[in-house]
Parts: sequence; C-alpha cells; structure tokens
Amino acid sequence: MAAAVDAAQEAQYKRWRAVADLYHAYFTGLILTVVTRRGTADAAEFVFRVFRRQQQERFLPGLRKLGIDHLPPAVAAAQYHYLSNWIGGVHVEYMYESDTKAWIRYPPPRWIWKGTAICGVPGEVSRAMLRGWHANNGAALGDLRLGFVCTKQSVDGQDGLEGYYHQYDHPLELDQRLVFARHLEAPPFDAKTAPALPVASWPRPRLEKAYRNYAMEYVRTAAPVMVQLFGPEDAGYLLRLTGKLIGMQYFDEVAAALAMSRGGVSEFAAFLNALFAAQDDLAEMKQSEGTSELRQQSWRLMDDVADYHPACARVLEGLFEGLAAGCGRHIAVHLRPAAGGRPPLLWTIG
Repeated sequence: MAAAVDAAQEAQYKRWRAVADLYHAYFTGLILTVVTRRGTADAAEFVFRVFRRQQQERFLPGLRKLGIDHLPPAVAAAQYHYLSNWIGGVHVEYMYESDTKAWIRYPPPRWIWKGTAICGVPGEVSRAMLRGWHANNGAALGDLRLGFVCTKQSVDGQDGLEGYYHQYDHPLELDQRLVFARHLEAPPFDAKTAPALPVASWPRPRLEKAYRNYAMEYVRTAAPVMVQLFGPEDAGYLLRLTGKLIGMQYFDEVAAALAMSRGGVSEFAAFLNALFAAQDDLAEMKQSEGTSELRQQSWRLMDDVADYHPACARVLEGLFEGLAAGCGRHIAVHLRPAAGGRPPLLWTIG
C-alpha cells in the first residue's frame, strides 16, 4: 500500500513539473516574441514592468514566509533571492560578506533563458530585470541606502549574472540603486555556509507545488502587464502566437508526464483534461462522435488578478492550439467567448 501511495505521489510531482516546464517555456518565449516582433526597447520595458510587479507583490510577503524579514536589509535581500529561487529550481549562489554587503550569483545555465534562448536576449532586457526587481528592494524595505551592484551579466558573454546588495551610508537617488562594476568578481560559494529552508515547514509536497507555481506566476504577471502596455489587440496577438509556438514544441514532453499520447480529437481532449487537473483547475468533459467539449470551471492562475482583461485568455487559446498541433494534425480548438473572459470557459475540440 505504501509503495502504491509513493508511486502515485511521484506521478503527481512529475505532472506538476511538466506544467512548470510548459509555463517556464511560455514566459521565456513571450520575452523573445516581444524582442523579435516589437524590438529591444519594448521588450526591456515589458520585462521591467513584469519584474517590478512581481517584486511589489512577492518580495515582502516572501521575506516573512521564509522567516528572514528580521535580517539586515542587504542580507535579507540576498537571502531572499537565494531561497526563493532555490524553491523554483533556479540555480543561485549566496555569499555573505558583512551585514551591509551580501552577494548573489546566478551561475550558468540561466533558468530564465533556457537553452538556446539566451542567444536572443539583448543585454538591455537583462538589465531591465535588475531595474525592475533588484534595484527596488531597498525602497520596498523602506531603506533607500540599499542598492544593487551588478558585476556580471551572462547575456553579455560573462560566466553568469552576479552582484551584491550594498547598504551605503547615505540615501540613494533613483539612478544610483542599480550600478555596474564589471571589474569586480563574486567570492567563491560555499554551500555549507548558505542558508537553508526549515524542513519542517517546507516538506516535499509543498516544495513540489511551489516549484510548479513559481513558473506559472511569471505568466500570471506577464499577461496583464502585456495587455496594459501594448493594448488588448497587439497583446492578444503576441500572447496567442507565443502560446502556439511553445505548445507545438512541448506537447511530447508534457504528454509523457501526463501519461498521454499523440492521436486525434479524443486523445487531445483527454490530454487537455489531464492538463487542467495538473494546474489545479476544475473541468468537465463531454464527448460525442468526432467532437469533445470541455467546460473549464476555474482558471486559478488568473483568479485574483485585479486588472484582468479578456485578452489574457489568449494565453490559453494559443497554448491549446499549439498543443493540439503537437498531438495530431487538423485538431481544431475553439473557445466560446465568456462574459469578461472569465470562467467557465467552454472549449470545443473537433
């Protein structure tokens, strides 16, 4: 009995990780889509707004959840990046130097720019991420003496992204909160002296679900940001196009984790139903000859997004169209418009 329970749990973890990989790829793809379709300046502005929004929503609550909100500002900021990224499966190193100076380093391979994607990311886009999040931690903590000094960027051909939080002896102006010092290098990382999560409050089931949610959160943030920045029509096009491209590339990987296979309408409907479950969304499926209908009762990813716009649903439309193309040829996916673009969403597969 215990072995059966363990196997079922491992299968669940595998499904959650497949969802994480899909949304991770979607987020990276979305940035590349903006780079190639709208240019570097728009991509940098988009990335800045995504990471600033994430920082404003997640940083302070995250410090409390991780139990590090009592630490000096530079140390708390650096440990936050180390621990929160570790939960999300991102390689990060942390090196304490003093209560006013603490390093972080993202060694290769970079999580956000997975695989060959890093070749398409301009330096301005990576800098926008630092401006959006790292440079604002001092302001969020109410200590304008805290800034971030970047010493390397992997997209510039250096061996990782690294830098240190520094608490100065005077308040910093806006343009002083992120500076570059390429002549410096981070000290060596020692895993034995690095902080660790309290095991009792972070058991494996919680960690596995957090790993999935980490990747999904970026899409939750990016979709409404894109709509507000570029407008519903342009944003909807980019969201849908990215979803289709990523879905086509990732069907086989996700299907294997969900214990599904290629095929026709019925196979894809079953796949989609399993994907909803892996996302913690409720759905009802009805099948008739040559057609399947799925009534998606919830979309937990966008449940509490205050500035949600119906164009955000283009994320799902594009992903499902792409996944359907990966499953088999000529599988049509149609979303019946819903009031305000909110669930229940009715999907017809035929």
